[in-house]
Amino acid sequence: MLLIANKEAWPGFAHTVDMLRSGANSLDAMVAGIGKVESEVKVRSVGYGGWPNMIGDMELDAAVMDGTTRDVGSVGAVPNTLPVARLAHEVMKRLPHVMLTGNGARRFASEIGFPEDDVLFEDSKRVWWERLEKEVAPEDLAKFPNIPLAPLSKAITDPERVRDTTVFLSADAARGIHAATSTSGWAWKYPGRLGDSPIPGAGFYADSRYGAAACTHTGEMTMRCSTSRTIVLAMKLGYSLSDAIKLAVEELNELDTGFLAGVVIHAVDAKGNHEVVNFRCEGEISYWLWEDSMSEPELRAAKQA
Repeated sequence: MLLIANKEAWPGFAHTVDMLRSGANSLDAMVAGIGKVESEVKVRSVGYGGWPNMIGDMELDAAVMDGTTRDVGSVGAVPNTLPVARLAHEVMKRLPHVMLTGNGARRFASEIGFPEDDVLFEDSKRVWWERLEKEVAPEDLAKFPNIPLAPLSKAITDPERVRDTTVFLSADAARGIHAATSTSGWAWKYPGRLGDSPIPGAGFYADSRYGAAACTHTGEMTMRCSTSRTIVLAMKLGYSLSDAIKLAVEELNELDTGFLAGVVIHAVDAKGNHEVVNFRCEGEISYWLWEDSMSEPELRAAKQA
């Protein structure tokens, strides 16, 4: 059994490991672990600790994928709902659809018994408003949010440079290879923006025959390149895990327009190998690893692309 997740998964990674050791279904275990990340205010890119959109509303995204059946459940821009990974899992289990967004996703959550949550952390609200006061003229601030928002997108978007996501990948010859993601998205984003985290093929993809991949940071790039699907498809075509990631990095590197920044790729193959690669992200990138031969999870450094 193999489990990897990005560094921000620390509140729930050990819980997922404990569930896997006890024989739990790996998707159930990953969703339960992500739930603890979503509730932790110290994680500033996911759930309750995340940042609101430009008008101060929290819109959360998540997805799960069963690599054996290739069933997917995904939710995007969900209001008033904290356990969005669990909600995505319920979409996969209960509906003929792959994705629900916005108020429709919230309606489904209410139908199946999810309470409405207060998802805006008070400190996030404070930082959001203080930034607005610096960037928006007093006459426009008095009318906010009933002003044009597009001109503000470059000025106030993502003041903390937060573009991380929680991603979990599990791999096992018997149980299959699966993926789960959750995020509050790009801080100060234009309302309704979806990143790659809920998009199959971009922010995640899993196929138990070959492997799985999931990305964090700049979703605008991985959506344009279908990065996670590229990696899995390359392995299907005979590429090694390392060469499949190199191919995906080459595609990202070919982009020369639009918003360009860093991407972190997490990937596993059906042979039990894994790699985490940092493409253009500043600073050291770390990730969590656990294999069933290990007594405790380990925090390791990603490779540089």
